[in-house]
Amino acid sequence: MAEKTFSIRIITPERVFYEGEAVMAEFNTSEGEIGVYAAHIPMTVILKPGVLTLTEESGQRKAALHTGFAEILPDRITILAEEAEWPGEIDIARAQAARERAEERIREHKADTDMARAETALQRAMARINTLR
Repeated sequence: MAEKTFSIRIITPERVFYEGEAVMAEFNTSEGEIGVYAAHIPMTVILKPGVLTLTEESGQRKAALHTGFAEILPDRITILAEEAEWPGEIDIARAQAARERAEERIREHKADTDMARAETALQRAMARINTLR
């Protein structure tokens, strides 16, 4: 018996990243991690960088999902993301170097360092690294 699904569409400035049916979607928001099933209450959330897990009837897919917004309705989710990447699109060496640079900026905490930007850079790098794990 098929599980109840909902449609999900993920759009970035460059492309329609994903369009399909899912049983569940998990991703990070400004309020914490959220898991969404069909018939979820309507809401709009702010995305934080992290791992997107899509559970389809055929299995799970993971992607790095960065900042943006999500509109959640009972029968569909629309995500407008600054960036989204499948594991095959992620350069692990580049992500690790970005993590190291962000950690260094945070550790040094110089007066001219934009700490919010450094923390977001670290979250983005960790989203990429964790997607590959």
